[in-house]
Amino acid sequence: MHILGVRIDNFLKEEILEKIESFLGEEKLHRIATVNPEMVLLAQERDEFREVLNTCDLNVADGIGIKFAFLWQGGKLKCRFAGADLMHAVLGMAQKRGMDVFLAARKDGLSSWQETAAALRKKYPRIEFSGDNIDLRNLSSYRIPDAGYQLLLCSFGAPSQELFISRIKNDKIRLAIGIGGTFDFVTGKIRRAPLFMRVLGLEWLWRLALEPSYRAKRVLGAVMLFPFKIIFGKKYDA
Repeated sequence: MHILGVRIDNFLKEEILEKIESFLGEEKLHRIATVNPEMVLLAQERDEFREVLNTCDLNVADGIGIKFAFLWQGGKLKCRFAGADLMHAVLGMAQKRGMDVFLAARKDGLSSWQETAAALRKKYPRIEFSGDNIDLRNLSSYRIPDAGYQLLLCSFGAPSQELFISRIKNDKIRLAIGIGGTFDFVTGKIRRAPLFMRVLGLEWLWRLALEPSYRAKRVLGAVMLFPFKIIFGKKYDA
């Protein structure tokens, strides 16, 4: 289904995991996006971003607003899969396969790739982690080092992470995923919402409480503007 022009793939959790397993078994790059209402709104403003999302190999729904958008359009979303949960599912697969992982962190972010790797090694000791802290001002010229890793996790936030992944030229990488602020959860610098809030789709409220000045504008769009555009989609969808 398309939500305001952005493709969302509607699969059960088991089907999503099966697709990812098949991606890891193929010797070519696959791109996954975890799409939330904020990203759908950004795609309304940026044609390049919308095109990048619509050409990903898999777009999973991340955010309660996507579920409601499906209902409004007469469908039923089979699975919401948050980027943080997806990352751990994929790392579990990578460890079983003996794959190496590259962590792309933003240079001005809370969590460096080194801190993230140190935290992840405690849970995935058989994975070899490498990475870089990347200046987002130099994304267009940045080239990922040519090493033996097969999985790339990018935690820049949208749309930078999806645009960055779309420009990757590396035949050894089999899967690249944009996972937003997940590295900060891994390092413990930002606490993730309690499970009951995640189940109810209230993670946005938790993040707003933790980071009011940073999140206010984004939450305003996701909680208020997104439903408005869904309801009046024919008038406002580009």
